[in-house]
Parts: sequence; C-alpha cells; structure tokens
Amino acid sequence: MNVAVLGSGGREHALVKAIKKSPKVSKVFCIPGSDGIAIDVECKAIDLKDQAKLIKNLQQMDIEFVVIGPEDPLVDGLADTLRDHNFKVFGPGSDGARLEGSKIYSKEFMKAAGIPTAAFKMATNKNEAMSVIGDFKFPIVVKADVLAAGKGVFICRDKNEFTNAIEQIFDHEVFGASQALIEEFISGWELSYICITDGENFQVCPLVQDHKALKNGGLGPNTGGMGVIGPVTLNIKLQEEINRTIVQPSLNELKKRNIKFCGALFIGLMIQDNKPYVLEYNVRFGDPETQIIMPLIEGDVFEILWSAVTGKLKSIQTKNMYAACVVMAAEGYPEKPVKGSVIDISDRTVSESSYFIYSGVKKNQDQWTVNGGRVLGAVGIASTKEEAIKIAYAQSAKAQWHGLQKRTDIGSFFN
Repeated sequence: MNVAVLGSGGREHALVKAIKKSPKVSKVFCIPGSDGIAIDVECKAIDLKDQAKLIKNLQQMDIEFVVIGPEDPLVDGLADTLRDHNFKVFGPGSDGARLEGSKIYSKEFMKAAGIPTAAFKMATNKNEAMSVIGDFKFPIVVKADVLAAGKGVFICRDKNEFTNAIEQIFDHEVFGASQALIEEFISGWELSYICITDGENFQVCPLVQDHKALKNGGLGPNTGGMGVIGPVTLNIKLQEEINRTIVQPSLNELKKRNIKFCGALFIGLMIQDNKPYVLEYNVRFGDPETQIIMPLIEGDVFEILWSAVTGKLKSIQTKNMYAACVVMAAEGYPEKPVKGSVIDISDRTVSESSYFIYSGVKKNQDQWTVNGGRVLGAVGIASTKEEAIKIAYAQSAKAQWHGLQKRTDIGSFFN
C-alpha cells in the first residue's frame, strides 16, 4: 500500500519514519515535505491549499491512505474533500476540527459535555475584555480565538500584562483573531493526553510531558513546544478518571452532534491536586510530542492508524523505554524567527537511539540553513529517563547556528 503523509514539519518527519517501517507499506510520500524529510522519503512540493492538484497527484501516485499532519488543512476541510474522492483518511473533518479551530467553541463544547475545565469568559473587543478583568484573580490566561500554533496564549500576571495581551489581539491584530478567550489560571503540571479514535472507541498513546515556555523554569513566552519527555506513568485511578470524565464524554458529545471523528484527539491537561482539567483540544498529533510518541509505540504504527480508519481499532502498547526530545529553535522564535542562518552539523552519525527530526530547515547543495521557528528536534531513546535526556542533549550538541535557542532543563519537571 502507498501512503501519503501531508505536512512539512517535525511531526510529519516523525510520522513518516514510523510508517515506513511497516512491512505492509510499499512506499511513503510526504506532501509537501521538506529537505529534511526528504532524507527518509520522497517529497512532493504540492500546496495543500490547491486541493484539485493534490487529489490529482495522489491518484497518480496510487495513494490509498492519507495521514494529515497539521491542523490548518483539517480546519479547512481537506479530510472531507479527500474522503469524497474515496481516499482513506486519518484526520477529522472540518466539523470535528472546530475543536481546535475555535478556542471558544471548544470551551462551550466542554461545558456542554460536563468536562472539567477552567472558568472562562469571551470577548469580541478590547472594552469587553477589560470589563471582565475583575471576574478573575491573577494570573489570568488570555487566548486568541484562532489557530496560532501554540503562540496565541498569554499567562498574565498583572493588569499591565493583561492589557498588553488584549492590545496584541484586538489593537495590533497580531493573530488575526476577532475574539478572545479569557479564563481562570489553573496551576499544576501539564500532560499531553493523545488518543487515537475511530469515532467509537479510543486508545491512549504513550503519555508524554511537553515544555511550552521558551526558557528554563517555564519562563518566557509560550511556544509550540521546546521539548518533551516520556512516557509519563500515571496513577491508575487518575488515568481511569481522565478516560471516564474527559475522553469518553468528549466522544459522546461528538456523537451527540453527529460528528464522526476519526484521527488523533489531543487533550492538553493540567493536573492540579491529582485532578485533571482540560486546557485545550487539538485534533491532530502534537509537535514535538509525536517525535517521541512514535518511537515509544510498540509494534506497527501504520497498522494502528489504518485500524482507526477501517473501524477496527487496535490496542496501543508502550515500549519499556524512555525518550526525550530537545527542540532547537531559531533566533527570534517565537515572535519573529530569523531565517537563513547556516546550520553547522558537526556529526551526521545517527542510530535508532539518537537522531535529528528535521523541522524548519532548508538545504542548498550540502549546506543546511534555518527555515522556520523550530528547526531541529534532537531525540534520545534509552532504558532510563536520565540516559534518554543525556543522549538527546548530546545529539543537540552536534548542531549549531547563530542565535540558536534551546532549553537546558527538559525533563527536570518530569512526573
């Protein structure tokens, strides 16, 4: 079977590396892919917004199965169009993708389903936003109601920071959002709870912990993720509570709304006093989470994804290993990443336990350059958490460029 993975980032690189290992897969393509992904599979530089051209090429390549990586094409309804043309697709339609496309819709969805989450208000302009400030205690969370790759979120510690966040959303229109979500801040520790579902049943992927803030100790602006460690081992009662009070009610509410959700449901959780609260939904695999989830899954990743699409969902088992990923970001990330810096990779040796996942990179002949915000993911896999972190940082030391940013405390808050 020929498989196409759609996207061009680190998540898609991790997916193609896992899928191509399956003996049931003849060939894997990545569209549009990148120079980094092209190390492992053939890439086709087709704009995902040009759906007619995409479909024509998928048919010419004899593709049977399509895995959609990023959120934008899901929100745009690409999965619906592909299904209309008889492709098997891993990824929800536009109705299910609203869970990520609109933060306000997702909060109202949670409220309707009785899912534990932070108290919230919505605002359609600056004055409305400023008027609700007295309803919450600082810190207050402000989110632009738009896809912002994890960067449209502000944790405001005082009125000045709150005002600045509101002005960025409404006055400066930094994110192109017409609404903002204002919500209670819940402290605790974060957990990336990613499930694969066929719309009826679900299986939980290896649990991992992301590090969203740019700088050590959880300081600095929010990003799409600066590193990840896993697997996280949960108390059995806590995991049962998450499945019972969050995952299953989410699927029930989708069914109640006649939404057929087939794909990855990513639930961002905050665990406070051993109680889970939903921070947000994503409707696809996370990045950088996928960079370590894929190598932690026991068995054939393709078979699991295919089983979700064909309605006979296979169980997911986690290897008895640990994995860590250190994200290496461009100068100026996340606000204004500086592109074009030359990447010096001193050691190109890779192994099953130590390698790079390529995200924002470009290659000119033999020279690699920075071409995005998050540039490389340095992955380490080992039998202990400490060794996995050590290997990941050793791998990260193999690449340098001007203005390189990376946290040095990935895994320090591991639960």
